[in-house]
Amino acid sequence: MRLLVVEDEKRIADFLCRGLQGAGYAVDAAATGAAALENIHSADYDLVILDLMLPDMDGLKVLEKVRNRKVGPPVLILSARGGLDDRVKGLEQGADDYLVKPFAFVELLARVRALLRRGQPALEKLQVADLTLDCIRRKVIRGAETIDLAPKEFGILEYMMRNRGRPLSRTMIVEHVWDMDYDGLTNIVDVYIRHLRSKIDDRFPQKLIQTVRGIGYMIEVPEKPAERPAEPVSERQV
Repeated sequence: MRLLVVEDEKRIADFLCRGLQGAGYAVDAAATGAAALENIHSADYDLVILDLMLPDMDGLKVLEKVRNRKVGPPVLILSARGGLDDRVKGLEQGADDYLVKPFAFVELLARVRALLRRGQPALEKLQVADLTLDCIRRKVIRGAETIDLAPKEFGILEYMMRNRGRPLSRTMIVEHVWDMDYDGLTNIVDVYIRHLRSKIDDRFPQKLIQTVRGIGYMIEVPEKPAERPAEPVSERQV
């Protein structure tokens, strides 16, 4: 899951990014409305956390532009403007939730998770063959075995399972799971794929993580090889 934090106060932005990254999310930050809109137009975000008092424009203007898109991410307003009129206006203009500063991070995290569940209610559990990933409880089970994954391993596996059967490049995986750009040199994705394979594939006869030559990786049930027709028995073999 990739989130965008739109907050001009660096101390709060850093606090939010660290906390959300610790919860297993990839996080980008924008300090202005213009930067936020540029990010939203260039990347697919699962959620936007939006401050209203930005240095270059009102956050509601950012919200309006997000809502004008054909498909836009859920938006959680996080603002010191906590009056009833402010909250009603924000929700009426398209915000999915409104949290007033100062706030408790545990409440913010609970609201983030609730919005992400609301946006994808049918995908709380993902399954490929006998591999099941519970997005809410962050549990992975293969067959009858529970598999422990590190946060980044879980993030890669979730991204792959949400895109079952779709080849994903290393660039796509890094940009979705890590808060960084892919520079074409790092082998970080290959390292994590090896870790994932050792945990969810190596001990099982059916291998689910497939290498797509020249592109990257995907997760899918492998096709069974076509059975060769039986050769006719010649008279000499009888």
